[in-house]
Parts: sequence; structure tokens; C-alpha cells
Amino acid sequence: MTIDREAPVGVFDSGIGGLTVAREIMRNLPSEKIVYFGDTARVPYGNKSQETVLRYSRQIIRFLREQNVKAIVVACNTASAFALDEVKDELDIPIIGVIEAGARVAAEMTRNKTVGVIGTEGTIGSGIHAAFLKKLDPSIRVIGKACPLFVSLAEEGWLHDPVTTEVTRRYLEPLKEQGIDTLILGCTHYPLLRSTIREVVGEDVCLVNPAYETALELRQLLADKEMASTGKGREEFPYRFFVSDLAEKFTVFANSILPYDVTMTKKIDIEKY
Repeated sequence: MTIDREAPVGVFDSGIGGLTVAREIMRNLPSEKIVYFGDTARVPYGNKSQETVLRYSRQIIRFLREQNVKAIVVACNTASAFALDEVKDELDIPIIGVIEAGARVAAEMTRNKTVGVIGTEGTIGSGIHAAFLKKLDPSIRVIGKACPLFVSLAEEGWLHDPVTTEVTRRYLEPLKEQGIDTLILGCTHYPLLRSTIREVVGEDVCLVNPAYETALELRQLLADKEMASTGKGREEFPYRFFVSDLAEKFTVFANSILPYDVTMTKKIDIEKY
């Protein structure tokens, strides 16, 4: 099948966290168009079963295919852990998640072979980061920690708040005590809290932002498959945003973190797909 290289890239997440991935794609692949879907009606995914997350992911992929995307980025760690392997075989376009790229960088960066991973309960419970890191280097010790409150704090916009600092300290002190020298921000919301996380873990711990690494992986993938956009016929509005609920709230948040003015977000009934 021939794929239109000027077609957009589909990006989806359980809510707003995936905007950190979209932001890195905008910065690092400025010629690419994006169709973003945030499942704001059914967020969070981190406390849902694999079966449910897989069903949600398939619905969203069907919607994105309708938008004629040429590739899909699963910008959600929980969906990457629970659904990516299952849906890969069902698609005739490339699809990547946010876990492998971050794990590869962490394996390269760690000096004492002790890597921390923070994420939702679903992601940490799946053990997917640990499995991938062990495959890269069996001597790496992986310490996972679920930090469920981080998603709410990020969505509330409490990025530099004493409450956030205290919660971060409670979550991350045990990881520091176990001697981690590298920390994977294993949820796409977490880069929004990066400065607070940095303050708590100190300068000696390398923070891995999978959103950035995933954008680089996407760039390489599109280049390898000769699917990268030429930037010709660039539209005035190259980025389109869709959600399953709370479109206005999403637009306000998107404008607070993206290097691009989001004028409209469209709400759709994802259950139809």
C-alpha cells in the first residue's frame, strides 16, 4: 500500500499527558502534521484492566485511521504496556509506544546499574520497563514506584506548588535511598513536574523523558520508511485536537504547554468506534 507522506501522524493518550509527546514532535519534526486524541472522558487508564485499556485503544485507533494518519504514536505508558503488542499486528501502518525509547536511553545513561521507574499503577504493575531494561542489560536493577497522584497534580496545573513538592518527596525519597542514578519518567504527565522532581532527586540523578526520546524514534522511523513529510502544502492549522470530554478545559491546558496556539478542540463520541 502507498502511504501519503504528507498525511498527519496520529498521537493518542488517556488525557492531556500525551501533549508532552506532541510538544516534542512539534519541536523535533516541525514539518509533520498531527492529529491528537485525548480520552478525557475515561482518564485515567492507570487503574483500569488490560482488557479495558485494549478496548479503548482499539476504538481510538479506529478513529485515527478515519483521519487518514500515516503512523500512530501511543503517547500513553499504560496503553503502550497493555495494548501496543496486541494492536501492532492488526495495523498496516507503523505504530510505536513511549516505553522502549526511554528504556534504551536509561540503559545507556546508568552508571551504577540502578534505574528507577515512576508511573501509574498499571504501568508499574505490568513490569514492562523492567522487562525491557533487563533484556538490554541483565545486570540492571530496576526499582519501580507508582505515583498515582502526579497525574491529578499535573492536570490541576499545580506544577510548582508546595503540595506537589511534598507529594514528590514522599514518592521519591525511597528511590533515592536505594541509590538510583537514573530515573525514567514513565508517564507522559510527569515531564510537566520535571522541575519539582529534579529538585527532590538532586542533580546527580539522570532524568529520562520518554516524550523526547519517542519524538526522535518517530523521526528515525519516518526517515527509514521514506514517510517523512516534505513540508510542502503546509496547512495554516497543521495540528488538530480531539477529546472525548471537556474540550474547553483541554484547550486551555494545551495552550499553557504547547509552542503553538490551539484555537479549537473538538469533542467526539469515541464509544461509536
